[in-house]
Amino acid sequence: QVQLVESGGGLVQAGGSLRLSCAASGSIFRIDAMGWYRQAPGRQRESVADITSGGDPTYADSVKGRFTISRENAKNTVYLQMNSMKPEDTAVYYCAADVASHGNMYIYRTHWGQGTQVTVSS
Repeated sequence: QVQLVESGGGLVQAGGSLRLSCAASGSIFRIDAMGWYRQAPGRQRESVADITSGGDPTYADSVKGRFTISRENAKNTVYLQMNSMKPEDTAVYYCAADVASHGNMYIYRTHWGQGTQVTVSS
């Protein structure tokens, strides 16, 4: 079994910064891509950023130049540094990881964290 646990959410003023962390644990053989998603009230979940196992990132247009995704493979952890935050960044942020477990090393399954609330006040 694989668990993802996010931390680092909270309340911040517009223009401020937050750093989210997500640690994967459990029966992990290998992790491929990892990423961050968010869901605001009344809206669909959207991709914010993702990063390959080799460290190549992609970003949603709405966060380019403000957010930075990174990972530490040795710790099975992905981070999201959020700068110059805006009220429209307010959402529940979820991390996701494509994981091959020791029980089935050739099939990757997407696992999700429980979500962490990020609120940006104007």
